Amino acid sequence: MVTERKTLHLGVKRLHIELDNGPEIASSRTQFMKRLVEFVDQHRVAVELVYLPPYHSKYNPIERCWGILEQHWNGTLLHSVACALRWAGTMTWRTIPPLIREITTTYERGVRLTKTAFRPIAERLIRSETLPKWSLSIQPT
Repeated sequence: MVTERKTLHLGVKRLHIELDNGPEIASSRTQFMKRLVEFVDQHRVAVELVYLPPYHSKYNPIERCWGILEQHWNGTLLHSVACALRWAGTMTWRTIPPLIREITTTYERGVRLTKTAFRPIAERLIRSETLPKWSLSIQPT
């Protein structure tokens, strides 16, 4: 049986993503960058990554979301994954309910591309001239 994959295109041409400076999402991470380049090409959308400097989590919007979620839980004992998913599903932010899903696959650590395999991907990363460590973009081919 073959399943046809349909894509909903909303006219998005560019994504601006703000990231903390965690090691798993650094622009030097070969697997992360490889997957982002594949995403850009598959969805024909430009992606700009902007990294927040260390200790600036107050500027990261997801931190506000975690704060709202903590207030919503109000000290409830989250004794199981099902309980945490149920509580997360009852939260809203600006009247928007969250999309909740449990990911059960294991994230493999230590998987890297060789320098030779990563070179074509690294060439696709367009670093900012003024802030090369903190800002880069990827254009679709």
